[in-house]
Parts: sequence; structure tokens; C-alpha cells
Amino acid sequence: MENVLKGLKPESVFKYFEEISQIPRGSGNEKEISDFLKEFGEKLGFETIQDDALNIIIRKPATKGYENCPGVILQGHMDMVCEKNKDTQHDFEKDPIKLRVDGDMIYASGTTLGADNGIAVAMGMAVLASNDLEHPQIELLVTSDEEAGMTGAMALDGKMLNGEYIINLDSEEEGFLLVSCAGGVTAWSKLNAEYTDISGDKQALLVEIKGLLGGHSGMDIIKQRANSNVLMGRLLNSLCVNYDLARVEGGSKNNAIPRECEAVIVVDKNDVDKAKKCIEEMTTIFKNEFSTSDSGIVVECSETTADRVLTFNCADKVVRMLTLIPNGIQSMSMDITGLVESSTNLGVLRTNDNEITFECAVRSSVRTLKDNITNKISLLSETLGGTFELESDYPAWEYTKGSKLEEICVNTYEKFAGKKPEIMALHAGLECGLLLDKMPHAQAISLGPNMFEVHTPNEHLSISSTENVWNYLVAILKSMNQY
Repeated sequence: MENVLKGLKPESVFKYFEEISQIPRGSGNEKEISDFLKEFGEKLGFETIQDDALNIIIRKPATKGYENCPGVILQGHMDMVCEKNKDTQHDFEKDPIKLRVDGDMIYASGTTLGADNGIAVAMGMAVLASNDLEHPQIELLVTSDEEAGMTGAMALDGKMLNGEYIINLDSEEEGFLLVSCAGGVTAWSKLNAEYTDISGDKQALLVEIKGLLGGHSGMDIIKQRANSNVLMGRLLNSLCVNYDLARVEGGSKNNAIPRECEAVIVVDKNDVDKAKKCIEEMTTIFKNEFSTSDSGIVVECSETTADRVLTFNCADKVVRMLTLIPNGIQSMSMDITGLVESSTNLGVLRTNDNEITFECAVRSSVRTLKDNITNKISLLSETLGGTFELESDYPAWEYTKGSKLEEICVNTYEKFAGKKPEIMALHAGLECGLLLDKMPHAQAISLGPNMFEVHTPNEHLSISSTENVWNYLVAILKSMNQY
């Protein structure tokens, strides 16, 4: 380990963050990090539970004077979104995250940083390892597979937890207390892939859309950044020449707004220049439309090769699906100013030998609106002769006004920072709704330090904000015996 973060404060938090950054922990590849946390808890001599879903619970007794306080569950998730720049050589299955410090910020080198949600794990570890903090009984709950569908939280047995106050550390903005979040579901549409041979004097062209900002499909959807998969659908639907479609694919995670998409089309050799000119015109349109929200759009067209193409009927269905599938903001809240109420993100598009798949993250704070969106996608899929299925459905976290935990956190913040925190709801999905379903006696709140561009290779974490939030968390725990 290089100790890139050595000397940064809080030292224990950044020490543990650097340690877990050495362990590959993409969603679905969490056995090593789960075993690491299990060993960590056992070495401290604390009761440690690892369940079949690889969730970890580590229980630390209350310090003197806090034995009668409600127990606190510090909660985060162990997995991270694995995104990298196209020219970055990195194997998320075995390579450590390469950390670097730039001023007040910590970045990775060409990949996602994993501060979402490694910083929660590091803070929880620091609380467990400390010998001088005052606190009630602590249960550190680190869930698995949050980013890919919250399956760890879904599988969790809530009876294994004793705490009454859940402090989720998966927020990304200092000074805000989150008290509600959207529910979500992954929607899959699939079309059968039918191929035919290339006939005539043809030229294959590789069309690439790239340079987009991307971002978190919940947090950043309100910024109305371009979705590379959707742009490719528009481009293919608007081409001014006859063409055959060989393949199209883009994005890597449904909860990340896709930054890149590529398609291989086959045109008559006499139409190559015309096709390129048409693509240039669409590039100008895209740049104009997204001049404020996503100004770095690049569309490139180059000659390539192709062995086969989709049949005309199959390609037509693919383009119709890309053009008509709901994407982006679907409704805004009329109760909370500036809050996205419902959205979709066509995050992953794939072409293989047997089928073309369209994977969407659907989110809403209103269950019936979420159902309405998935019904639209289902109807479109069935109309085009495809199949549709849902997975990883999780509930919204509904606001409970006037909770004791909110009172504690608000009062502590006011003493700590000299001002009240902002109470807000979030369009992104947190595990609090699932956890409260399993522990109806509990209360929850979410907080965290300033993070930026999460779910992208430009993800970065504020060092000073991390210190502030750590000190705030310590103050919350210390204040618990006053209520």
C-alpha cells in the first residue's frame, strides 16, 4: 500500500479508506471485502456476523454512561460502481484503486473512486476501533450489492439488529440531512436478434458518441445531461441514407448515466460521404441542445468491418425502442421544490448473438408513478415483439416528521456548525426504506461529506468536508445521552 492519504485528517478514517481501496469490490465481487470486514471486527474482539448475502454486522458495546441509550446502527454499503475511462488500463476484478490527492480533493486515476460508499465503511471502522469516543451501543451494518439492486439489504434479517437509530452514511452533501428517498426497480427489455449476410458493395462505419459527463442516475438526473444511448437512437433514426445495423451498445451500469455508445452501420460505398455529413449535422444539433448541460459531446465516424448485420425488421425495432423508450425526468414533485419525483435511465444497451437488451433504472418517490413508467416500457417492449421483466424492486423511504433522531441530529448540527442543517428528500435510492421495512420500530436519517461526479471516473471526495462530517458524527454519538 502506497499510503497516499497518510497525514490527512481524520487520520483513522483515511487510513481505513485507503485500506479498503486496495480490495476490489465491485457489485457482485464482494467476498474479499466482506471477509476483510469480518476479520476486522473479530480482531477487535467484537461480536461479528457475516450472513449468506455477505452483509456484515459488527456490534460494539456502549461506553460508560450510555448503556441505557437507544442503540445506533451506522450503515453503509461495501460495493462500488466500477466505471473507467476507455483508455484506462484497470481490472476491477483484481486491481486496487489508484488514489491521488489534488488540493482538498481525493480522486482515483481514470476510474471511479469508491468513496460512494467506501467513506461510510471507513467511518464505521474508525468508530469501532476508537478507544476514546463516547457512544451508545454501535452496530456497524455494511451491506452488499447496493449499487446493483440492494440485494444485500433485501436479504438481511432485520431481527439480527438491536439498534433503534439508523444513521446511513451514504449521502453526498455536507450540511444536509436526508429524511426520504425514492424507490426504484431495474427494468429489462429484450428483443430477439436476427441476423443476415451483408450483400452488395458496402462499407461498414463505426459511429461513436463519447465525451459526455455521465453521472449518478438519481443524483444527477436533474442536471439533464445527455444519455449516449438515447442520442444514438436519435442519430440512427435520423440518418439520411439507407443503412443496415450490425450492432449497437453503450453504458455499463443502469445507475450511471451512460457516457459512451457505439454503433456499427453498413452503407453503400457511394453513400459513405453522405452518411458522414449527416452524422456531422446531428453532432451540431446535439452540441447545441446540450451546450450548457453537456458541452463536451463528441461524435466520430470511422471506417471499420462487419461480418453480418441485423435484419431490416430487427434493426427497425431496435431503433424504435431507442427512440421511444422513456428516459430522463418523468415528473417533478409539487410538494418539494426542485425534487425530481420520477425518472428513468437507459443505462445499458447490449447486442449479442441472441438478443438486444435495454436495461433501465426506474426511480420514483411515488409507487404508482413508478408502476406507470414500467408499464409504459412493458407496453413498448411487447408492441415491438420483445420481452419485459423487472428485478431488484425496492421501496421508497417515506418521511416521518418530527422523529427523535431528526431532533438529535438537527440540534447537534446547530451547536456544531452554528446554523441549522437543510432537511431534504433525495431522488437517488438509499437502503433506509428497505431497512425500515424490516425494523419498523427504528428511525433513520442519512448524512455524508461532499462528493462529486459519483459513478464516473471523475468522482472525487472533499478532504475537509470528510473531517467536518466525521466530527459531526462523533458529536451526534456523544450527545445521545442527553435525550
